[in-house]
Amino acid sequence: MNVVIYHNPRCSKSRQTLQLLQERGIEPVIIEYLKVPPSAEELDAIVQKLGMTPRELMRTNEAEYQACNLADATLDRQTLINAMIKQPILIERPIVLANGKAALGRPLEAILAIL
Repeated sequence: MNVVIYHNPRCSKSRQTLQLLQERGIEPVIIEYLKVPPSAEELDAIVQKLGMTPRELMRTNEAEYQACNLADATLDRQTLINAMIKQPILIERPIVLANGKAALGRPLEAILAIL
């Protein structure tokens, strides 16, 4: 099974998710998205697989969210996706891709549904 985790090693939820995968014998492809953010197309596909809007995947408490006025309800989907690509700290984590599906590891157990 091919499993990918968009990972931030400084995030406890992300580390717990990686550990959960490894405890189940899964060695995922680890993408440190702060260093290597997904492309706009990849992120759009992930958002669709999650069944979310781009704004729902954003970390709204980050300073960058306020600084870029991303709470503006008139901003369109592509603008929000582009903002996350330029400022990947805005992307909620961890995201796990497996079996053509995606899950956000909040709560941690949510990823089990796609494995």
